[in-house]
Amino acid sequence: MTPDEPGAPPAPEVTPLVTRMTLSQQIREALVVRIVSGEIQPGERLVETRIAAMYGTSQAPVREALRELEAMRMVETRPRRGTFVRHFVQQTLRESYVVRAALEETATRLAMLAGTVPVDALRAEVKAMRAAARTGDAAAAARASVAFHRHIVDAAHNELLKLSWEALQIEARTSVTMVAAEVKLRDIARDHADLLRSIEDGDLETACKHARDHQWHYADLPHDAHGRSRRQVS
Repeated sequence: MTPDEPGAPPAPEVTPLVTRMTLSQQIREALVVRIVSGEIQPGERLVETRIAAMYGTSQAPVREALRELEAMRMVETRPRRGTFVRHFVQQTLRESYVVRAALEETATRLAMLAGTVPVDALRAEVKAMRAAARTGDAAAAARASVAFHRHIVDAAHNELLKLSWEALQIEARTSVTMVAAEVKLRDIARDHADLLRSIEDGDLETACKHARDHQWHYADLPHDAHGRSRRQVS
C-alpha cells in the first residue's frame, strides 16, 4: 500500500456498521474503522478519486465524508496537497469523551429537574441493546446507544447544549470507540441499564454521576473523573 492509497476495501464484517445511513456516512464510517484499526496509517493521503472508485460512487459523497472526518479532527486538508490522516487520533477521541461527559451530565440534570426524561423510550433502547448483545449485532447496539443519549439530550430542551453534543459527531465516534476499545456489547447494555435505573429511582446526583462516568470511562485517561488512579478503581 502506497502513501497515496487509502488501502484495501473494508472487510465484509464492517458492513453492518453502515446500514441505515447515507452514502457519505457509509464511506465515513468505513474510513473511520480503518483509520482506528491502523489499516490506514497516520500521514497517509486519502485520494477522493480512488476512494470513489473503491466504493463505486461519485466524488461528491466522498468529499462530504472527508469533510465530516475533518470536523472530527481525524484528517486534515493541506492546501494544494490533499487530505491526510492526522496524527494523535487517539488523543482526539479522549478529548471528545471528556467534553461529551460534561454535556451529558448537564443534559441529565436538566431533564430530570424538568421531569422531561422519556423513560419509556430509554427502556426501549436498553431492550434493543440487550437484544443486540445476544445476537452480536454491533451496529444495532451502537444505534441504540446513540439513541438513548439523544433522548436525554433532547429532553434537556437546551438548543446550545444539543448543538454542541451533535457537533461531536456522536454516531461516528461511537463506532470508533467500539473498534478502538473493543467494547463488549453486554457491557454497553449493562451500563445503560444502570443509568436508566438511577433515573427511574429519581436519584439526581447518582444519575448525573453515571452519565458523566459512563463517558469519562472511554476517555482512556490514567485517572477517572474523580481524580482517582485507574489502577486504584479497577
